[in-house]
Amino acid sequence: MPDRLVISIDAMGGDHGPAVIVPAVARAAKIMPPDSVRFLLHGEGSVVEGALNTAALRTPRLAGLCEVRPSIGVIAMDAKPAHAMRRGNGTSMWNAVESVRAGEAHAAVSAGNTGALMAISRLLLRMAGGMDRPALVANWPTSRGVTSVLDVGANIICDAERLVEFAIMGAAFHRAVHKTPRPTLGLLNVGVETEKGHEDVRGADRLLREHAFDLDYRGFVEGDDIARGAVDVIVTDGFTGNVALKTAEGLARFFRTELRNALTSGAASRLGALIARRSLRQMSERLDPGSINGGPFLGLNGIVVKSHGGADARGFANAIRLAADLAHSDIAAEIERDLRKRASPEPGAAPGQPGPQDATQQRASA
Repeated sequence: MPDRLVISIDAMGGDHGPAVIVPAVARAAKIMPPDSVRFLLHGEGSVVEGALNTAALRTPRLAGLCEVRPSIGVIAMDAKPAHAMRRGNGTSMWNAVESVRAGEAHAAVSAGNTGALMAISRLLLRMAGGMDRPALVANWPTSRGVTSVLDVGANIICDAERLVEFAIMGAAFHRAVHKTPRPTLGLLNVGVETEKGHEDVRGADRLLREHAFDLDYRGFVEGDDIARGAVDVIVTDGFTGNVALKTAEGLARFFRTELRNALTSGAASRLGALIARRSLRQMSERLDPGSINGGPFLGLNGIVVKSHGGADARGFANAIRLAADLAHSDIAAEIERDLRKRASPEPGAAPGQPGPQDATQQRASA
């Protein structure tokens, strides 16, 4: 565990750039212990310096915690990942991840293009445990606390072996961030019966049931089980996970707007809202997607956290806090250790023949 964290920030990423990201750094610095963290801000020098000077008026110690690293250019939010890898060298996003690769920073945070960030992180940091691609995980508020859901957009199509990889990584993430010693785990499906779903999700179910992955696997869960908090970790492909996440975020904003309209529709409603303002504020915060903003790419040889592109300063500060929590954990080593267990022959495998888990390792190495 490092005595003083260094967090590398893509100051130009997202919809708002330094105007939101630098105040977010100031918010994060306020809630972290004094002298426990330092920030590398990558971006257009004069623009980042101007935002830093403005933020330092309210948080004087901020200037002493930040080092501005000038970069050349910004990766557009609609840029193709292949273009980002070819032309991204020297941009704020590239340099933020490069600082982690070089050992200058313990984690990187960006609100930029998701596909570009994944591609650059994969190129610079490489994958752990023979994996092919990282998985993006989201913290999901539930009636029981928080559920970790992955993948939420990095891998659109996933076979059974990749879903098992996600299960292993999701359990490690939940232990590290939410301090659950043995997280419960479920596969998202269209029903809980074993015959439901397509072949890949049924295949993942068989692998998780039949082989000793040391996971508390509970079987299939359905969409309404996410908000109910039926299990601690829910595994799915990136297409389904991203649609579910964006739907939940839209519904949360809809409910907040409708609640606000209802409580300001008349004198009696406003009086009731005044009486219940503390409870209503707590409810509003629970429904705010920014309160759990930030999703790390799991499986990399390093920590990279993706913030929502439209996050405000509070939301981006939460992504920074998540990066700090992960940097203080042993998650990268734990994930690599658990993934490499797949290479061990399974009990009952024929002599000289690989066990079922070896197929995953061979696929990833091909």
